[in-house]
Parts: sequence; structure tokens; C-alpha cells
Amino acid sequence: MLEILFLLFILLSSSNAAIQDFCVGNLKGPENPAAKAGNTSNIINAAVAPAFIAQFPGVNGLGISLARIDLAPGGVIPFHTHPGASEVLLVLHGSITAGFISSANSVYLKTLKKGQIMVFPQGLLHFQVNAGGKRAIGIVSFSSPSPGLQIEAFAVFGNNLTSALVEKTTFVDHAQVKKLKGILGGTG
Repeated sequence: MLEILFLLFILLSSSNAAIQDFCVGNLKGPENPAAKAGNTSNIINAAVAPAFIAQFPGVNGLGISLARIDLAPGGVIPFHTHPGASEVLLVLHGSITAGFISSANSVYLKTLKKGQIMVFPQGLLHFQVNAGGKRAIGIVSFSSPSPGLQIEAFAVFGNNLTSALVEKTTFVDHAQVKKLKGILGGTG
């Protein structure tokens, strides 16, 4: 009996969560932005409403975070990575073609319908595209409260690296590099 009590004490007292890891929501505050449809009137016809540690401190210390994605017809979440987390996509409405490229350059691609999921390993390039003619909605969950984000096109063309170096390192011609830098806010 003493061993059982000792084991129970160890199990109950070994939580990694501390009191400062939790917060009480402001019930009089505005509605959670992840509950509303996102504004998809932009270059990618998509919106992301994150619930990362910066937007939702309640995930501090829990090792998780979420985001809602809205994809209008023709919408795309372009190639990107999350250096600090793996990701799981759950389709709530519509259909989404999702894929990632492994470190061996193998492509994993699937068109998901309502209720289906796909997992994206940490740090790998991946994307989501609306696969239908109506709005698609998904929830993505991450294995970190702060997964990080690097969008490939912005990383390559939305910076101040000289066009000559971008051309040399990407094998993209001068005119296209200038065009993409102009669209994505790059200089040089």
C-alpha cells in the first residue's frame, strides 16, 4: 500500500506545468480571432489566424499551439517551414491539397476532404492549396507554442540580398528575380 501511495505522489507531483504557465482569459474581451473567417483579399487568397504564444499566452508551457487557415477559391499557403515544430492539418470545410518535400526530395501530396488530416514533419517545406471551388477551412496544430515560420518565397525574394546573388543561387533569370523582388518587397 505504501508503494502505491508513493507512486501516486510521484505521478501527481511530476508535472512540468507551473502556475505561471496558465492564464485566465478576459471574458469581456473581443471574440477570439481564430473563431472568425479570415480576410482572404490578398495576394495568396488566404488568411491565417494564429494562436501562438504571442497571441494566446495560455499555451505557454504546454508545448502546443494552433492556427485557423481560410483559403478562398484559388487560395494558397505557399511553401514554408516551421523550424520549431511539426504540424498537423485538419480540414474542417471544403478540400485542401497539401504536401511536403522530404529531406530526400521525395514529394508527399494528398487532397484532403472534411475530417481528414495530414502531418508535416518539423522543418520541412510544405504548402496548402484550396482544391475546390468554395472556401476551405482548416485547423493546424503545432508541437510547440512558438513554431516559427519562414515563407520560402519571402525568404529568397523579399530581402535585400543583391539580385545578382539571388540569380546565381536560385538559377532564376534577372527579369524574374526583379519581378519577384518587386512583388514581395525585396530590394537589391
